[in-house]
Amino acid sequence: MLYGNVNNEFFETQLKLLPVPLAEALRFLKHEDLINHEPGKFDIRLADTDMILQVLDIRTQARETLRPEVHRKFIDVQFLCSGGPENAAYYNDDGSNKVNEDLLDTPRDIMFYENNNNVREGLIPLEVGTFAVYFPWDVHVPAIAVDNIEADIRKIVIKVPLSACLRVN
Repeated sequence: MLYGNVNNEFFETQLKLLPVPLAEALRFLKHEDLINHEPGKFDIRLADTDMILQVLDIRTQARETLRPEVHRKFIDVQFLCSGGPENAAYYNDDGSNKVNEDLLDTPRDIMFYENNNNVREGLIPLEVGTFAVYFPWDVHVPAIAVDNIEADIRKIVIKVPLSACLRVN
């Protein structure tokens, strides 16, 4: 998992450490006018890689109402574009989670787990400009209300194919 802010002074240096498709997805988030973009799901092409852009107008919720999720074919790049604040939980997918709903073989490429009170979750505070990158081994729970106060957010998700980021040795 990666976490940062597109307005950080080290943002461009950080991008140099990443596979090109992932770096271009993050650069896109910084430079595109996503506040005025229509909501929905869109096919985009960055760094010669087909990706999926989701522009979501949603509301944060109490943690206990949300399900942990993972993806296997895509790296999930999530970005708080406006509104908030928002928290996101994360933890390592160690194989011990109980599946609640498996949609991995659908275009959504998503599997939801049951909530597990025995898992030690990390918590990421997101403010406008903050991004979180979740790899297939990162269980994540986005759109958590901060201090149990729900807030409207514009969440941008770019789905980067994992296969486009793998090095061939």
